[in-house]
Amino acid sequence: MSWITWYIRGRAVLVAGILMMGSLLSACQSTPTRAPIAPVPQVDLNRYMGRWYVIAHIPAFIEKGAFNAVESYQLTPDGEIATTFTFRKGSFEGPQKTYHPTGFVRDTASNAVWDMQFVWPAKAEYLIAGLNKDYTQTIVARNKRDYVWIMARTPQISDQDYEALFQQVRAYGYDMTRLRRVPQQWP
Repeated sequence: MSWITWYIRGRAVLVAGILMMGSLLSACQSTPTRAPIAPVPQVDLNRYMGRWYVIAHIPAFIEKGAFNAVESYQLTPDGEIATTFTFRKGSFEGPQKTYHPTGFVRDTASNAVWDMQFVWPAKAEYLIAGLNKDYTQTIVARNKRDYVWIMARTPQISDQDYEALFQQVRAYGYDMTRLRRVPQQWP
């Protein structure tokens, strides 16, 4: 291969990388057109850590078609949140996908406003908008109303609890036709 071919391919890869990073950064910027979603007043980070099953979501592109989605958090000594997000793609037997974003508490007074970083330097808003008193159900939202996650400590919740969480997400101003229940099936 000639140096010209290498040069052209290298430039194409560089341009593709720049375009991808630009789209990631624009997707992570928050420009709400409605009133901001209020976070919960206080989150005990130690109680919030651990395993959360994704009950329903308006999914980000990486998690479309997710089955058995689980998000796990662990507080690190430096105050970051080591996150493991796993799911099966397309079915219960589909390939397992695993991601390890890092969470950063942005509002240390409440601990309810985080940034989540999948790829440096882009950070996405992570707003704990709903959390019950016993830390068994939560809603993670974004002011852009593009993504939302209803999560619980168990893979199934009652229909009554789901309906209450559904109505809470609706009250935030989300397009509820986009909300998808995540199939959960565990032995």
